[in-house]
Amino acid sequence: MIYIVLNILYTLKLKHIPILDIFIIAAGFDVRLFVGAFAGGVVLSEWIIIMTFLLALFLALAKRRDDVILQESGGVKMRKVIDGYNKQFLDIAMAISASIVMLAYIFWSISLEVRERLHSDYLYLSSVFVLAGIFRYMQITFVENRSGSPSKIVLKDRFLQVVILCWLVFLLILMYV
Repeated sequence: MIYIVLNILYTLKLKHIPILDIFIIAAGFDVRLFVGAFAGGVVLSEWIIIMTFLLALFLALAKRRDDVILQESGGVKMRKVIDGYNKQFLDIAMAISASIVMLAYIFWSISLEVRERLHSDYLYLSSVFVLAGIFRYMQITFVENRSGSPSKIVLKDRFLQVVILCWLVFLLILMYV
């Protein structure tokens, strides 16, 4: 119910309010996380909730940055809310959110609850892959100026695919070997 109400409010009004628009997008990811956890009978750690929100916020900021660049380069205004953003603000906000995502991941990986659940004291070592993935996404965003669709980027970028695969394999090794 919360997700439906949030989406209706976003569609009618909140998508036009800078900063609030991206926070609503990120909150939607957390709501889906809660629903999935409830359906699967999984208890969420506070760090996974924080990481999900911050990572979604990071990606929403990158998307808004792409919208600003499109408007600056060709005058194409993707949405009204873009008037409340500029590239400098979005670059700084992305750097801050990326830093906090990384810290949240490290705190998640060293939390006693997660170490016990995943049966490993070495999860923090997987942060290397997370950092590499975040840096690559920032490189795509800041250097290559293409951050419009996170899904397309992950599906097309071999570096990101390899980093994600290595991260998954590393976690599986830590948990089961």
